[in-house]
Amino acid sequence: MPVYGTRPEAIKMAPIVAALESDPRLDCTVVVTGQHRAMLDQVNEVFGITPAHDLDIFAHGQGLEAVTSRTLERLTPVLRDERPDVVVVQGDTTSAFAAGLAAFYLKIPVVHVEAGLRTATIWSPFPEEGNRRLLSHITSLHLAPTAGSRDNLLREGVDPTTVVVTGNSVIDALLSTAKVERPVVDPILAAADLDGRRVVLVTSHRRESWGEPMRSTARALARLATTEPEVVFVLPLHANPLVREIFVPALSELPNVLLTEPLGYTDFAQLTARSTLVVTDSGGVQEEAPSLGKPVLVLREDTERPEAITAGTATLIGTDEERVVNEVGKLLHDASHYAAMANAVNPYGDGRAAERSVAAIAAMLGVGERLADFAG
Repeated sequence: MPVYGTRPEAIKMAPIVAALESDPRLDCTVVVTGQHRAMLDQVNEVFGITPAHDLDIFAHGQGLEAVTSRTLERLTPVLRDERPDVVVVQGDTTSAFAAGLAAFYLKIPVVHVEAGLRTATIWSPFPEEGNRRLLSHITSLHLAPTAGSRDNLLREGVDPTTVVVTGNSVIDALLSTAKVERPVVDPILAAADLDGRRVVLVTSHRRESWGEPMRSTARALARLATTEPEVVFVLPLHANPLVREIFVPALSELPNVLLTEPLGYTDFAQLTARSTLVVTDSGGVQEEAPSLGKPVLVLREDTERPEAITAGTATLIGTDEERVVNEVGKLLHDASHYAAMANAVNPYGDGRAAERSVAAIAAMLGVGERLADFAG
């Protein structure tokens, strides 16, 4: 039983759901929590997923405690009725942790997709770092995306026989989506003339960036848009009003800045492919963009995805206004620096993460054998 609730979870679970549903040894019952609503539904539609159960926990302005309690309360009776052999959760969202906890309370084994990511402190990113650390203690099968993630788990005393290195399924999803050309849905993007122009894709939404760090990013983008009039800056706005009230006043009057609504997955994938570089505080984007040869500047002080930093596909720059301006400018004007980042090897996957994940689940259930680990 895969259980997920947000857009990023849906993207990363979609290839695994497809592999589970096509495997004759296994029955797959998909449950969505609905922590994200429209964005979640859109991704399910793109990948042809029809959930068997929708917990519909979304409520405007709900806090983390509400996400946790509603997921527990609404998932528990589903688990009691269906009695799955395993529950599969992905990543580090609050609904993923709560779903794992609901399964644990009923003594149902938990499979954790994208296990083993870590930063130096439990408070960054918040609450994701805490969620994934807590999940690790109640997980029976850890599907680590990289060798580094596996090593994090082993240092924490996790039984090595319960850890499999799969690669990241976000690469599976991106590569399959990139094969199919679809018309642009977002009206602002559809109307934009991007031919022959360089595009900087920006995303920012993390809780730890709210307030002055995000205002500093907004000021930097305004300066860059002013000094680089031939470059188009595209910022899909997160739905959270705390994000919008910072970026909209700072950027909405600049002619070469496009502020869009949250983009559907195919629009976002195509925009990433069209971009020159990406500036982001998102975890998933740090994995996706290098697959398309796009340098990534990470608007954070640390990252649970250090492999991209080591490989040279990404650089941690934080949110300091001057540094953001300087680092973006360097990539726009230093061809050798750009080429070094764009041509670095992506350490996150080869498009076979779902295949390895399902093989590991089948082996756990005694109906198959594991595949060799992803080597990176």
